[in-house]
Amino acid sequence: MVGEKRIIIKNIGMLATPEGGTAHAGDAQGKIRILKDAWLVIDGERITAFGEQEKEGLPAWIDCFDAEIIDAGNRLVTPGLVDAHTHLIFGGFRQHELELKLKGASYLDILAAGGGILSTVRATRQADLGELTEKALDELAVMFAHGTTTCEAKSGYGLDRTTELKQLAAIQQADAKSPVDLVPTFMGAHALPEEYKEKRDAYLDFLCTEMIPYVAGKKLAKYCDVFCEDSVFTAEESRRILQTARENGLGTKIHADEICSIGGTGVAADVGAVSAEHLIRCTEEGIQDLARGGVIACLLPATSLYLGADYAPARDMISAGVPVALASDYNPGSCPSANLQLVINLGCLKYRMTPEEVLTAVTLNGAAAVGKAQEIGSLDPGKQADVLIWDAPDLNYICYRMGRNLVRTVIKKGKIYD
Repeated sequence: MVGEKRIIIKNIGMLATPEGGTAHAGDAQGKIRILKDAWLVIDGERITAFGEQEKEGLPAWIDCFDAEIIDAGNRLVTPGLVDAHTHLIFGGFRQHELELKLKGASYLDILAAGGGILSTVRATRQADLGELTEKALDELAVMFAHGTTTCEAKSGYGLDRTTELKQLAAIQQADAKSPVDLVPTFMGAHALPEEYKEKRDAYLDFLCTEMIPYVAGKKLAKYCDVFCEDSVFTAEESRRILQTARENGLGTKIHADEICSIGGTGVAADVGAVSAEHLIRCTEEGIQDLARGGVIACLLPATSLYLGADYAPARDMISAGVPVALASDYNPGSCPSANLQLVINLGCLKYRMTPEEVLTAVTLNGAAAVGKAQEIGSLDPGKQADVLIWDAPDLNYICYRMGRNLVRTVIKKGKIYD
């Protein structure tokens, strides 16, 4: 520890954190450590220790080194938030679709008419690397101010070699310039591009024989994702894509059961996917698939809110022993918001999850859904010092209040951002 900067956070009103280095499911999802009148010590980029002042006082060894003291003022302290599902890199926005939605057009109606994802594909192909990177950095700054310290970022608005690689390069550049850690996911299987409309098998061959091996070989992504949905990719097509990804050393994720249930959860279980995303239409059989495969359910309540759609059966998933993560689904069409504080509110109000379950969902389980639960997602000693001080007295308050940024201080890798 010699030579490392030490930070001591004292007068913490409530320290709330899940514990451990794996996803929590069932009853364990709601079992977190809560300390009152607490302190926390950070050395360099790592958490060293924490405890309760009234019971233990500050340990004597704390005074052995110079330290920066932060008085939390009896506020809440939690781990940094982990957004395990975003479509961060894209050209343009799609505000012109709002009127269509208000008139009753569905997501698939807009897609079939050449809008939706395909509209964003055209805008992303036209944007250069610098534009995509700067646009992402602008959003990351807002996300960071609201407490997101790690975020997954997907490609999938290129659907050709040049633009998919441009998106992955933008993720890499944004990761280097932002304090938010990014986890890249290749999602060339986000839609069938217009130029392959009559050549479906050729596009699958392009993904499986060219793009996935290249992306994996160059280590441009950690995961591969596919949109398994009616009018997009079938369950068997999704299986082929994800099996190819596994064979090439990529982790796997799947968009499943968002609009229709067509077997995506079974694919997720069979290929060993780390997570299945959306799951609005997940059936009882689908929940059992997730439990069988040890798949994390990554739920996206802000998308349900924005689309006026149903909400995924989170309580049934928790009861079945499926670990639940909550994420933003930030994208230009179905959720133009990356605010995880709104997701926290919706987790309680719409999924009927407890504040403790929600905290686990946006920290440790989110970290597990991006393969980083050993490193982040809880305030365990030895883990990376990603810490939030909230302008709130307790955990219930941040689940109860809406429409205001309640994060007061972000500490990322031991660096303080007020």
